[in-house]
Amino acid sequence: MNTYTFQLAGHLDQRWEAAFDGFTITHTHAPDTRPVTLLSGPVPDQAALYGLISRLRDIGMTLISVQPAEPGAIEPPTTP
Repeated sequence: MNTYTFQLAGHLDQRWEAAFDGFTITHTHAPDTRPVTLLSGPVPDQAALYGLISRLRDIGMTLISVQPAEPGAIEPPTTP
């Protein structure tokens, strides 16, 4: 399982933490002082990653970026 940070344009209210179980919401500002929300948490696989991106789209958030918590932190698949 990898940890990802989604950078979103605007302000996602803290009440959404319950809807995104296991994720934390942090508010910050872009260099030009626009509000930005960072949504960070565990993502088990690529299907879940795409599901989260779709969910963010469905609630009207603008996705700025998606990054693994640490560069190169993506774990290779395990073979049986």
